[in-house]
Formats: sequence, structure tokens, C-alpha cells
Amino acid sequence: MSMKNIFCMKWGTKFPPSYVNILAAMVRRHLAPPYRFICFTDNGSGLDPSVEVRPLPKMQLERSLPERGWNKLTILGNTLGDDLAGQALFLDLDVLILDDLQPFFDQPGRFLIIKEWGFRDQVIGNSSVFRFQIGEHQDVLEHFVHHGEEVRQQHRNEQAYLSHSIHRKGMLSYWDETWCRSFKRHCMQPFPMCHFVSPKKPEGAKIVIFHGNPNPDAVLSGWVGHYGLRAAKPADWITENWKQG
Repeated sequence: MSMKNIFCMKWGTKFPPSYVNILAAMVRRHLAPPYRFICFTDNGSGLDPSVEVRPLPKMQLERSLPERGWNKLTILGNTLGDDLAGQALFLDLDVLILDDLQPFFDQPGRFLIIKEWGFRDQVIGNSSVFRFQIGEHQDVLEHFVHHGEEVRQQHRNEQAYLSHSIHRKGMLSYWDETWCRSFKRHCMQPFPMCHFVSPKKPEGAKIVIFHGNPNPDAVLSGWVGHYGLRAAKPADWITENWKQG
């Protein structure tokens, strides 16, 4: 049986080390060994000893560019390490794991990603959770390196470019839509109930995606957005899973 690889990335100061450590703890609770949990980062300070720390693959980006996740494309390169091979499941740091991750490795397909909820009729995936064959998509990274300006004009962010590129190769597939749910779209209560009722746990979900605001740790004690039109009260199902223990 081939080794299961879990990849995540942390660069800059958007997320503290605790996000990596919590993610590693959630994986331990929801994936049977053997597996490898690897964080590619520009700063490994504060990471739990159980986390395999690797240097963040280098890619020169203009500092003036808005953050659109382009660094994530470097995970497709063939310079991650000679000891890494087979399937890798990539997880963003701000996801909440609720159930067994083994189905994400068992699902047939060359490249699997979340179907982006806001673009149901377009070839756009949400790259918070995707699985790929290590080293198989070096061409996608190289095209961006050599044609970055053109790519950024055609695609708003990394996940749009990634989805279209894999689709053109005939390898794109999507997870079962119930497996990965959006916290904003599928959990938060509408106004004004959001101020009185806790977010609901989505039935059948294995992973909840916290894209944009709020972040998972903000919900632990309750969160209120600008003007009070969006809010999230604390919820036991979040507290029980978003922890390092």
C-alpha cells in the first residue's frame, strides 16, 4: 500500500503556527496511519514536532501583486523532495475536519478538487482540498512561471487557473458535493437569526471550508461582521474539532 501524504502550506503572517498544529491534530483524529503530514513553509517556528517541515518551494512573485494564492502552485513542482511520491491530499490551514479522510484517498480519479459553490456552471474548483499525483503537473507550474502576467489576466486566482489547466489535460474531477461544505454558505444562519442561533453542522460533511471571514478560531467565542449583518455564535461541533488535543 502506497504512503498517504497530507500537504499544507504556510507563508507570511496570515496564519499563526497554531493553525498548522491544529490541522495536524485533526488529521491524526481522522486518518489511520501510516501517513505523512508535511508543511511547506518559510518559517517553521512553533510547529509541533510531529509535523514534517519542508522549505517553501521558491517562486518569484512581484510584491505588489494582491494575494491570490499563487504560491500554492509550487506544490505541483517536481522539486519537493526525492522521498516524496504517490498521491498527496492538499489541505488549506483554515479547514475544519469532521470525519474520516480515507475516502479522499480512495476516490478514483487523477486530480480531484472541490466544485466551487459560486460558479456551478464554470470549470472552477476550490483548492482548499485537492488530491493530485506528486510531480505529475510540473507543466502547469512552469506555464505560470513563464506566462504569469498572461495567466493573471485570464484567471482571478490560483484555483481558477489550476482548475482550467487540469481540465484541459482531461484529468479534472470533483469531490462528492456533500464532503466539503462552505461555512459561509452551508453553516451560518441568515440575518437576524445568526445573532441568536449557532451555525448548523452540515449533514454528511467531512470537511468544512472557512474561506474569507470568519476564520475558525474567531467563531470559538462568537464573531460579528461589519454592520452586524453577518454573525456566528459559538458552536459545540466547531469547538470539539478545532483543537490541538
